[in-house]
Amino acid sequence: MSRIGKKVIPFPKGVKASVKDGLFHVEGPKGKLTSPIPPGITAELEDGSVSFSRASEEGAVRASHGLARALANNCVVGVTEGFKKELEIIGVGYRVAVNGNVVELHLGYSHPINFPLPSGVSAVVETAQRGAKSLFLTLTGIDKQAIGQVAANIRRLRPPEPYKGKGIRYKDEQVLRKAGKTGKK
Repeated sequence: MSRIGKKVIPFPKGVKASVKDGLFHVEGPKGKLTSPIPPGITAELEDGSVSFSRASEEGAVRASHGLARALANNCVVGVTEGFKKELEIIGVGYRVAVNGNVVELHLGYSHPINFPLPSGVSAVVETAQRGAKSLFLTLTGIDKQAIGQVAANIRRLRPPEPYKGKGIRYKDEQVLRKAGKTGKK
């Protein structure tokens, strides 16, 4: 039995859930989300909670048992608390501005990059405490997958380089640094 899959998901106050047509629907104070239920997995709603069980011990069904529960739990957490992902932008002259649903990034290229945010994801820029060389871009929303994908796409615009450490990285990400040239003797 899957350790994750057999855990019951309790619903906080103000959360309504339903299961129909192979989808798990959740509605809460922050919005509505749906999660697919893979074939061979059944979801049972009991008063204030949901549990997942599998029909067989086949490999594909066993593999998707914990996945179904994790996706449903992400929906419940998203509509109650929401998710956030922080990116750190390090580099001299690197700037970030949020204009509506467009993030304008100046990352050392000859032109600014305008990155449109999808619906349901918002961004805020904060200055760093440790110095003027880094900024923080905080992405928030209710869909964990969408926030992670937007953060990965923004990071891909200028990944951290190994010599000076300039670029976009996740908050608290460790970048392995390389030694530069040593010079002649």
